[in-house]
Amino acid sequence: MADRTIQGGDGIDTFPFPVELSVGGVGMQIGPMGTGRTWHADAPLERVHRIDFHVVMLFGAGPVRHMVDFTEYDAMAGDLLWIRPGQVHRFSRSSEYRGTVLTMQPGFLPRSTVEATGLYRYDLPPLLRPDAAQLAGLQAALGQLLREYEDDSTLPLSLHTAVLRHALTAFLLRLAHLAASSAQALRQRSDSTFTLFRDAVERDFATNHSVSAYADALGYSRRTLVRAVRAATGETPKAFIDKRVVLEAKRLLAHTELPIGRVGVAVGFPDAANFSKFFHQHTDQTPAAFRSELR
Repeated sequence: MADRTIQGGDGIDTFPFPVELSVGGVGMQIGPMGTGRTWHADAPLERVHRIDFHVVMLFGAGPVRHMVDFTEYDAMAGDLLWIRPGQVHRFSRSSEYRGTVLTMQPGFLPRSTVEATGLYRYDLPPLLRPDAAQLAGLQAALGQLLREYEDDSTLPLSLHTAVLRHALTAFLLRLAHLAASSAQALRQRSDSTFTLFRDAVERDFATNHSVSAYADALGYSRRTLVRAVRAATGETPKAFIDKRVVLEAKRLLAHTELPIGRVGVAVGFPDAANFSKFFHQHTDQTPAAFRSELR
């Protein structure tokens, strides 16, 4: 398989589905997680890499820290991690992986199933936390899939493959529903977080330009605040704050006779030079030039 390994322009290797490890060449694998697993002899899982297939891990123990697309996720027992083709990820050196892992080739399922199960919904979160009822359904479906996968002697290969596709589809439909509902809940939390942040900025932007200070005041981690603001606006919290400060400065410069130094003080810059530098960085104009352009 070494000759099939592809290195991207960013220097990150992409590894193909390990067909030689599957049962009867079927385009999926399922089995216990544990030490010693690898996609390739020369590819330590602790190294950042891509894969061209799907991986779903149902954890039986935790915590486990796993990086997906340069975000660290902390999984506990009963959580699932769904990594899609092309995503960059890395296994943790310090975490012990226990549970069940499912891998599948993109072409193993028909297009209708791919669409119904959202196999390429990269907007959905990789880390999924089912409730007790959802987990029981997923475990039952995964257990049935594992039994069908291991029973390769009672049916001809064509029928065995067909049964596997049906069992895999049943599991993925449950997984897709969980992923979609998790994404909706995350959006609702993000919307709520952003609304609180937006209101706080509107109230305090003239005296508070610190993202960490807003996060602390609202009771969120800085990372949570960054995710919420980016989801709502496509911007960082710092960019959102700065944009509001610039808007107020423009209003004061355009519609009042306040000296430029006083305008700076009004938006949180006691030092006039710092205000001018900040304004120029965000508008490519000095405050004086902006004002004169409007007069």
